[in-house]
Amino acid sequence: MSSSVKDYIRTIVDFPHEGILFRDVTTLFSDARGFRMAIDQMLLPYAGQRIDKVVGLEARGFIMGGAIAHQLSVGFVPVRKKGKLPGAVISEEYQLEYGAAVMELHDDAITPGEKILVVDDLLATGGTAEAGIKLIERLGGEIVACSFIVDLPELGGRARLEKLGYNVDALCDFEGK
Repeated sequence: MSSSVKDYIRTIVDFPHEGILFRDVTTLFSDARGFRMAIDQMLLPYAGQRIDKVVGLEARGFIMGGAIAHQLSVGFVPVRKKGKLPGAVISEEYQLEYGAAVMELHDDAITPGEKILVVDDLLATGGTAEAGIKLIERLGGEIVACSFIVDLPELGGRARLEKLGYNVDALCDFEGK
């Protein structure tokens, strides 16, 4: 029986390309006990705090974000890759290891002053999270914290977000890329 969230996460070597140790959270999601443990632990730091909406980052952030929003009885808002949201959106470009990508948010998804919890499965360089945060703040949302299942400290995402003044929580970390 697994006793920590980290025990439920498998590592796949050389995926999506050679030299990468892919931290696969689908094994965590597929186990009822592990999934509940992760959601409960992600909620714990925010007990008693005002949170108006949970924002999940595409795509695995939708899985935990929806469950966390349900538990908090608040709305859920997806930040998606370019071209995936219908209606009027705002966009934010960010840098990837090789090239750039664009994240989008509906332009009416956040009301100024709302307290927002940002959720995703994994924190690597922090680029996706920072793009999502910028979108939220452009609409007047106030970031309570950023919550992740896995932190990859060697890639610097936590340091990047904390340097920008954001509270970052992660359930576990893994060395390597």
